[in-house]
This record gives sequence, C-alpha cells and structure tokens, in this order.
Amino acid sequence: MKKSVIITAYAVNPRKGSEDGIGWNIIRHLSRHADVVAVTRRNNRPDIEQHLAQHPLAAGEQLRFEYYDLPRWVTFWKRGSRGALLYHYLWHLGVVFFILGKKWQFDLAHHLNFNSDWQPSFLWLLGKPYVWGPVGHHPKIPSEFILPYGQKAWLADRVRWWTKCVFWRLDPFLFITKKTAKRVIGLNSSVGKVLRLPSEKIVTLPAIASELPDFEAVASTKFRVLSVGRFVPLKGFDVTVRAFAQFYQQQPAALQARLELVLIGKGPERSHLESIVGECDLPASAIRIVDWVERAELPRFFASSKAFLFPSHEGGGMVVAEAMGFGLPVLCFDNEGPGENVDETCGVKVPYSLGYEAAVTAFAQALDRLLHDADFQLKLSSGAHRYFSKNFVWARKASKISRVYDAVLSPQKTVGRPLANTKIRTPAA
Repeated sequence: MKKSVIITAYAVNPRKGSEDGIGWNIIRHLSRHADVVAVTRRNNRPDIEQHLAQHPLAAGEQLRFEYYDLPRWVTFWKRGSRGALLYHYLWHLGVVFFILGKKWQFDLAHHLNFNSDWQPSFLWLLGKPYVWGPVGHHPKIPSEFILPYGQKAWLADRVRWWTKCVFWRLDPFLFITKKTAKRVIGLNSSVGKVLRLPSEKIVTLPAIASELPDFEAVASTKFRVLSVGRFVPLKGFDVTVRAFAQFYQQQPAALQARLELVLIGKGPERSHLESIVGECDLPASAIRIVDWVERAELPRFFASSKAFLFPSHEGGGMVVAEAMGFGLPVLCFDNEGPGENVDETCGVKVPYSLGYEAAVTAFAQALDRLLHDADFQLKLSSGAHRYFSKNFVWARKASKISRVYDAVLSPQKTVGRPLANTKIRTPAA
C-alpha cells in the first residue's frame, strides 16, 4: 500500500518555472511513489486543471489538488507584491487549519516549496511526522560584488541579512519547526549550518531539475553565450557583461563577428546593465537583451548557445539544470549555490577570493578557452549531459524525496488509506 502524504505547496503551476515549476514537477513525480493530496493557492487552479485535462494522470499516479486562500477580511491590505512575505507566512499557518478541518487521514505531511531558512512551517500543528523542504538559503553577497550596484543595494542586502539573523535567533516558531521536523531537505550545504541542525536531520538535495529536453542542438557558426534570470544584484549580470566584453575585445576582428551575448530577463537593473554595455563599448551586434520570454520559447535559446555564463550569488539556480540538459558548459562562482551544482566535468567555477577584476578576467579566459579549444568544449558539453542525467532529472529527484519519506515512516505503521482517491469530506458547520 502506498504511503499517503499531504503536501502544502504555496506555488504550483505547470506553465511556469522557478518555484511554481518546482512545485508542479516534484508533486507530479511524487504521485508515482505516494498517494498525494497537494494543497496550493486558488490562483493556481485554472492552469492546473487545464493541464490535467490535456495531460491526464498516468497509471500508478495518485494525486488530487485542493485549493486554499486566506479569507479576504484577513488580507485586505495585500496589493500585488506588497505584503507578499506576510501573506506567505500567514498562508502556511492558515492552511494547517484548513487541513485539520477536512479530517483527512494520512501518514506524513510535507511543506514543499517557497521555503526560506528564516521562515517557519506550522505543519507540526497537525500532530503527524513531517518533512520541511527543500529549504533555501542565500549566502551574504561579498561586498565587492554588490557595491557596483551602489551603496543602496549593499545596504538592502545587509538589511535582509540582519533580518534573517533576527529570525534565526528569536523566532520561536522557527525553533519549533527545526525541533519537530523529522527531516529538513536543504537546497545546499549551508542550510544545515545556518539552522544548526544535527547531521541526521538534514538532507542536502538541490531542488533544481528539468525534463530531458526534446530539442536538438542548432548548428550555427555563432559562438553564443547565454545568461537567463531577473535583472537584480543577486544574479551578478554585471560580471556577465564585463567578462563577455573582455573576452570579445581580445579576439581578432574576424572572430568578433561570430560572438554574441544573449541576456534573457527583466528587472530593475536593466538600465544599469545597459550603461555597463555602453562603458564596455560593445557594438549592438555583440549583445542582445531579450525581455522575459515564455518557457516554451527558452529551449531554442539554449539549443543555439555554446556556453551558459551564470555568475549568480543565489543559493540555487533552476536555469543551471536546464542549461546542462542542453549540454551547455556552465560558468559560475565557486559558491554554495550554482557552485555546488557544477563540477570540473561540466563547467568552470571561479572563486570569490580572486576579487572582482580577477574574477571577471577568469570568466573571460574560460570563454576564450571554450572558443578556441574544441576538445575542452566537447568534454564539458558531454559532461553537462552526463551530470544532468545523473542529478537533475525530476524522476530521480522525486525518488530521493520518496526515500526520505520512507526513512521518516520506517518505524511507523502507515494507515494505508488511498487519500487522493477519497471524496472530500467537508466538516459540519
């Protein structure tokens, strides 16, 4: 009999990437290992139901979605992204009482996504064993890599860091979450350290993954370098532009016509990036800044590129997995985010200890070697394919999480009730 699991997932959408995509793909693949009821927000319902109508559950998948939002009288103050963090915090409290009201029987609960290491879960109120994670952690950005965005950006990053420090030390609900969770899944190795978790409780498992791409590489004489993400200081696109510019300017004129940097994204730092392009004296033919595109359009950019330059300071990076799926060597910092998802077989990692200017030069030199050393390019491209198949396929990710469930439930007897196939029980008023 399959184990029965309640999953709370704030963001689940089969048509989106990032946290929404993580929520959808992990839940869908977990339904092959467990009887799953997933509770998410109502705004995700139209896309989920439309997708399931077009792509019905396969044999062996047991999954039902339920939808919950906080009452409007509680959230009259929320306007778009304003108040989103507080809404998120309260949603995870309210959803527990929604689940309790349904009187479902289940073996285990899982607080799946939109997990930051400074925001608690309230699943302990259900009185069942539960798993928390993948939990994310963004390390503090080194000063010299954020100061190019100005003192205001540096101060904002430090205020966020100090705020997290306060929650780590003073939030009683976070303390209870750490104490009562049977397992904590961490996006990277720093999660267990900052939360001071015992080694037997923490499982490091990057949430980034993708499907095997059904898209062939596009033959091209161009050497296209790709970078994808929001235009914010966390992503390090200033390093991307400066490294490409240095690489470009070191090539003979005959080769320069073949070189192109494509940045895909949007965000408040776009004008700053455009000013860097101007400073670096890059011709219009050498760089394209593309507004954010639909996920269905991204494969053609990956398939027509030769390298993925991603000097991000974040703790994860979904696009790293997608790039590797297309056999793109990944160039990133040697940090606790993308740096933990790349090794010497599939990319190049640059240490922060080099300093800003030397790091820019190191990325430029890596691009130069990929351009001129065909064996090196082939080695990293083949390595990216292998690394992806081993680490970043959704089915493998779900299997690992299922084993976490088994480890939590092994001493216990499951209730053996097919939760996803039961009718909704509405409590009496």
